Amino acid sequence: MKHAPSNALARLLASTLVASSLLVGLLAPAVLAAGARSNIVWIMAEDISTELACYGEPAVQTPHLDALASQGARYTNAFCTAPSCTPSRNAMMTGVYQTRTGTQDQRRSGVTLPAGVVPITRLLREAGYYTALGCGYSDKTDLNFEADPLFDGPDWQARRPGQPFFAQITLYGTHRNPGRGWTDVRRRSPHPVDPAKVELPPYFPDDPACRLDWAMYLDAIEAMDAQVGQVVARLDREGIADNTVVIFIGDNGRCHLRGKCWLYDPGIRVPLVIRWPGHVAPGSVETSLVSMIDVSATVLEIAGVGGADGGADGLPDWLDGRPILGPNAQSRDHVFAARDLIDEVMDHIRCVRTDRYKYIRNYNPENGYRECEYVRENRPMLPVIERLAAEGKLTSAQQTIVAQTKPAEELYDIVEDPFELNNLAESAEHRPTLEELRGLVDGWIAETGDKGLEHLERPN
Repeated sequence: MKHAPSNALARLLASTLVASSLLVGLLAPAVLAAGARSNIVWIMAEDISTELACYGEPAVQTPHLDALASQGARYTNAFCTAPSCTPSRNAMMTGVYQTRTGTQDQRRSGVTLPAGVVPITRLLREAGYYTALGCGYSDKTDLNFEADPLFDGPDWQARRPGQPFFAQITLYGTHRNPGRGWTDVRRRSPHPVDPAKVELPPYFPDDPACRLDWAMYLDAIEAMDAQVGQVVARLDREGIADNTVVIFIGDNGRCHLRGKCWLYDPGIRVPLVIRWPGHVAPGSVETSLVSMIDVSATVLEIAGVGGADGGADGLPDWLDGRPILGPNAQSRDHVFAARDLIDEVMDHIRCVRTDRYKYIRNYNPENGYRECEYVRENRPMLPVIERLAAEGKLTSAQQTIVAQTKPAEELYDIVEDPFELNNLAESAEHRPTLEELRGLVDGWIAETGDKGLEHLERPN
């Protein structure tokens, strides 16, 4: 996943509103009407999961995101559709699963979207929105499909008087710099995170190098949080905060082993915070399942795309996402995600996640947990784990990082086993759950015409 130059793209978030009757009730249909449209600022932090103070992560300070969550809704079960930036962003920019559009591979360029599918920024522009990219921060888009220019300019200041705007802002600092990681961020930090105070997942050894790497990750999150504060402060200065929806997400999961590149929760579970003064209840905590393509649909709903009333019935019928706010909000019982080519490593994996269980299907179990060259060169924990493995000093949980093969199927009880270490795929007691979730994945693959699996058969 070598870092590619920035282009132009927008990232519209997906999330699910399950049982959010309070939020729905507060979101009056009138605010969706033409003439009362809100601005939309989509802030996307790179490569993070839910390691924020407002999500309960110890040792990190995120006062600006904590404040944003206290002023809006914090979603605890939001998931992207792919564990790396390009396919995840492809899905968010279209509101369609990347496996349906053939954009499932990491940075494979030159893809043409299927007939009828267009980026959501085009729909926003056609609806009268000014679309801005970067706004003083990263202008990364990282799409691998060909499209007309997606944005009108680099900052919302250039819009016409009274014109509503959509802005995509990427905060790059939480992405590891090749070769340097987060050392520069830590050097600039006024209060570097104390490695002795961090809590490592059980599949990482309690080694000084591992503790330091995790602390530096939190350093990067704290620096990113300060940038979120800058964006929010600008809205206040310009007097537009009350009429602006602020959406904060991660583009994919955290940049650690067993995170980014993989379909375990740390690779696909991302933070989602939405603040919309007067319409989203302050301090709301939403536990419903959300897919990031649902946020894409929600943005279009808020903008009134598809009709004067902004109704979901008027949204494009090719969208896979569902609105999570407004009178047409819908909930989900499960979310899907997929992984395919990442740099030089092809590893077809599909999964479905419910509120309790995760089912993962590995089409290339012979790969084990092979990482691409870029990852191997930029994960300081990996040589530590490999050394301890050679010395026979790893626990069974830590051995998952260096396993030479992986099961064809995996099933985890997320409630009882949040770190996804106890595979229940062979459990007779859980056979009905396995068959149910296996069927959901089969149905999703068939319904979407999964282009990543066109030449493969499901393993026995």
